[in-house]
Amino acid sequence: MSSTRDCDPTAPAGRRFTLPSPTLWPGVLALGFALAAAGLLSSKLLSLGGLALGVIGCIGWFFQVLPKEKHRAVEGPAEPAVIAVSRRRVSRIEVEGVHRARLPLEIYPISAGIKGGLAGAVAMAAAAMLYGAVAHRSVWYPINLLGAVVYAQTQVSTRQISAFHIELLLVATVLHITTSILVGLLYGAILPMLPRRPILVGGLFAPLAWTGLLYSVLDIIDPLLNQKISWPWFLASQVAFGLVAGLVVVRQARVPTWQYPLALRAGVETPGVMRETGRENSPS
Repeated sequence: MSSTRDCDPTAPAGRRFTLPSPTLWPGVLALGFALAAAGLLSSKLLSLGGLALGVIGCIGWFFQVLPKEKHRAVEGPAEPAVIAVSRRRVSRIEVEGVHRARLPLEIYPISAGIKGGLAGAVAMAAAAMLYGAVAHRSVWYPINLLGAVVYAQTQVSTRQISAFHIELLLVATVLHITTSILVGLLYGAILPMLPRRPILVGGLFAPLAWTGLLYSVLDIIDPLLNQKISWPWFLASQVAFGLVAGLVVVRQARVPTWQYPLALRAGVETPGVMRETGRENSPS
């Protein structure tokens, strides 16, 4: 056991530190209790020896801290060590008048999705009709296949599908326009969240995903179309829709999201809300 030594008052400031003196008595106490517990399974003699060792450990630890706690002086560096901490900084977007901004800050209006859907419908119909004219010499072939979703029969000849049917034309037109507008609205909601190459993602990735989905369920939706469809041409028509619809949507002007005041989104000049631009352009 180290003897007690007071700190040197003549030593330079910051060179010595007072710490509790090291001692083995807590370990002796723990060893005595462990032997006493082990003796319960082996012999009483081992338990008695463990208890005696534990008592000795208690007495030794007692004189280590009482009547005065033992200390020792430890030399240390003259200057405290400086710990360099590297923290990451988060770039924040400054939005005037918005406490917590929801991204994206601007989106395409509903009209942009409708325009994109209608434009994509024309491009998709042109590609499908081109397939019908090249493969079956009839532009009505893909139209009748789409309109045949309302019929349960699947045994239809190619000649019957290639003929003109007014009822199938009306059904196919309604289905095609409705689906195209819905997908166009979906494009208008998704494209603002794609910071890079939205046309590439909307024109290639989305048609591939949509084609894969239809490939798995088309036998249930339209069995006749599933038997007669040409998947390469179908994918080509979907890509045409995605490229045209995406191009039309991104060309539309964006509008602020609902996190802005109604007057600002509506374009109304409201003092205190909109930026003052008159002073910047006015001559001094």
